[in-house]
Amino acid sequence: MSTIKETSLPVDKAVSRSHVAIIIPTINARKFWDRLSAGLRLQGLPPEQVLIVDSSSDDGTRELAAKDGYRVVCIDRKDFNHGGTRQAALALVPWASIVVFLTQDAILADSDALDRLLAAFEDSDVAAAYGRQLPRPGAGAIEAHARLFNYPAQSEVRDFESRHVLGIKAAFLSNSFSAYRVDELQRVGGFSPDVIMAEDALVAGKLLLEGRKLAYVAEAQVYHSHAFSVAQEFRRYFDTGVYHRSEAWLCEKFGKPNDEGKRFVLSELSYLMHQAPYLIPYALFRTVSKALGYKLGKHGARLGRGLSKKFSYHKRFWDLPTGLPGEVSKASGGSNITVSGPPSLG
Repeated sequence: MSTIKETSLPVDKAVSRSHVAIIIPTINARKFWDRLSAGLRLQGLPPEQVLIVDSSSDDGTRELAAKDGYRVVCIDRKDFNHGGTRQAALALVPWASIVVFLTQDAILADSDALDRLLAAFEDSDVAAAYGRQLPRPGAGAIEAHARLFNYPAQSEVRDFESRHVLGIKAAFLSNSFSAYRVDELQRVGGFSPDVIMAEDALVAGKLLLEGRKLAYVAEAQVYHSHAFSVAQEFRRYFDTGVYHRSEAWLCEKFGKPNDEGKRFVLSELSYLMHQAPYLIPYALFRTVSKALGYKLGKHGARLGRGLSKKFSYHKRFWDLPTGLPGEVSKASGGSNITVSGPPSLG
């Protein structure tokens, strides 16, 4: 496992900026828009290379995006799918050799964030890269620690052999701020429309199995974190369990998440001991809730669609034909999402 050294080389030594597309799924993003768009403008990429895929917002998101010069398409809310929508969007940027994904609440931290991420592709073996997610301003101690643990200050490049050190974390990648070589992404089947969550990590695992490398670029930064409630954490970990049940090959090839979970709990307790010791009992309660949610999702093949939907964070998944516990389809690489609407508005 090697590390990426901080570099000031021009990004055109790695990839031509004219072949870079940014894709951002949105839904009622007005409250984030000023900061999101300001961060995008700082990167110096022409706005027509930014594609906004909007899920029928009713707060003026599409109008704001069109006003700022971005390409905008609109899909029905019921058609949104984390994997399928992103895969369908690739067809709208056929000229791109590198595609960058952001979420609407991931705010680029500085003017070099994009260039630093793209610099990872100076290594021709790197098929995908993702940046560091910093706690949003005002984040509480528990929220902040989750980001500091999962997105450390040290960059690294991972390959399949990294699993011996990192376990399943070797296949970690986040589409909140990521970049892919489009040909490599398509070669492993693209993003699956049949997975409840972590379409990005699924692709990461496939890329590593194909002998490609992943880069974590700590110098490429966004502000992005969430203050999840206990109930939300339970639901998210239920979905993680469903994900690991339906994509069992990930744990078989890279290892079970048990050790990573233990490391997180010990790290969180140490962090809170110094930053907010009064939160330790609450953090322990959250840990029990997350563990229960994960076990229910991982081993709950007989829960049925209705009960699974009640427990789930991504409830729309259970309305899909593939959203059946124990019968979740393997990654097909296709997309049944049809992106509709004009190529641009305004």
